[in-house]
Amino acid sequence: MKSRSLSLALLGAAGLMILPACKNDAPPAQPSAPPPTASAKQPEQAPATPPAAPAAPAAPVGGRGTVRGVVKFNGEAPALADIAPSADPACEGMAPKEQSVVVKDGKLANVLVRVRGPVAGASAAPAEPVVVDQQKCTYVPRVQGAVAGQAIMVKNSDGTMHNVRGLAGTKSLFNLAQPPSAPPVTKPVPGEVEVLNLKCDVHPWMRAFIPVSPHPYFATTSADGSFSLANVPEGTYTLEAWHESLGTKTAEITVKDGATAEASFEFSATDKG
Repeated sequence: MKSRSLSLALLGAAGLMILPACKNDAPPAQPSAPPPTASAKQPEQAPATPPAAPAAPAAPVGGRGTVRGVVKFNGEAPALADIAPSADPACEGMAPKEQSVVVKDGKLANVLVRVRGPVAGASAAPAEPVVVDQQKCTYVPRVQGAVAGQAIMVKNSDGTMHNVRGLAGTKSLFNLAQPPSAPPVTKPVPGEVEVLNLKCDVHPWMRAFIPVSPHPYFATTSADGSFSLANVPEGTYTLEAWHESLGTKTAEITVKDGATAEASFEFSATDKG
């Protein structure tokens, strides 16, 4: 009897010793992190790329002088020739007369006024092209300037076939067909060309003129004969007024930095280009 009781006692003690050993095999519980509070400061995220520095302001072109004035027409304006009506429906709405000499209230439109010759410190040719559009079988605008080396882009907004012929005097520089919805025609302006003429052989009344200068100091007179040249450097210059059929007029001007110089020109029906 005593032997049995002793065996039971030893068995119970062994069980008590095994129980803690089993419990120690389990991994200890990790302490849970306290939930973040609204007032807790979160770490800042590093930017993926450093912030860009503010762009430097563009440097002004040339100087700060301005030349402005008006081109007048003396006497009675010549009669404009009629344009034969076109059977092409795309030409509907075009001007019924050719537009070589456009006078209103004694003022002459489509005169290119420019500083003649090179200008010190003038910038390079603009990256954007000179744009001419074909609208109602008419080149728009008829007269505008370009800087030597600048590209010219001719668009066709008409639903009809045009061709774009570029001329320097009587010399043909290019001649390209431009059907409806065709992409624009882009060509460089040769630096040695004084005036680039555009014409369409399909519609022979279509004409455009692009006088070429070595600098950007030029402007075309509006319907009221006015013009304005901006950012002209200080100095004394020969100012030229160019017209497609009436020729040129010149005047001497002195431009002061930050000031406006006035100039005016006068053409008449007896002038010949």
